[in-house]
Amino acid sequence: MWRDGDTVKADGGDNSQPVSNRPQTARETSSKRLPKAERREQLLDTAQEIVRDEGTDALTLGYLAERAGVSKPIAYQHFETRSGLLIALARQIDDRQAAVLQDELRQARKRLDDVARVASTAYMHCYTTVGPQWQAITAALKGDEQMDAVQQELLDRYATIYCEALTPYSELPRSELYLRCVAIIGAAEAMARDMFRGRVDEATAAELLTSLIVRWLSGGGRSLR
Repeated sequence: MWRDGDTVKADGGDNSQPVSNRPQTARETSSKRLPKAERREQLLDTAQEIVRDEGTDALTLGYLAERAGVSKPIAYQHFETRSGLLIALARQIDDRQAAVLQDELRQARKRLDDVARVASTAYMHCYTTVGPQWQAITAALKGDEQMDAVQQELLDRYATIYCEALTPYSELPRSELYLRCVAIIGAAEAMARDMFRGRVDEATAAELLTSLIVRWLSGGGRSLR
């Protein structure tokens, strides 16, 4: 057997290189022992590739293990069921998009119209980039009570992100501002679905959502109390 550092000679011996320096194949990289959290991320990244390239019908725990270069028990240890895998994938997609949104909001100019534009643009761009995958996942889990609860949790998170970002520009009570943000997210979801169907383009959808936010939080946003 070759020891670490031994050389593998090509025909003629001209291109020898140490085994330890040989580039690893994707399967070799996948099959390396990884910390549990890193393995989970690797499996979810592979699952997202499958959904993007082949659709949710192709995504099974067995096929995921094959594509990721691991044994089936490893995939089952992480997700237990196909539904569990799809829900975990939905969370990963949303976590990454929420992180992008929060980062862009931190960098936005400290004016209501700028914050509203950044929030709206990021939301619509999210649908453009991962919307098809998200729609496929939710369709595959239609009627699943756990997924319904997760979707509500994720919508609540976006309402909270919007509320925190918009608080400095509103004189509304916090509770009322939060409810308006819930309504804004509802409008954003409806507009994003129309964008997904080709009824409105991304730039127009973002601009409409921006104007709605500004209207509701500026002079036209009188308290209901």
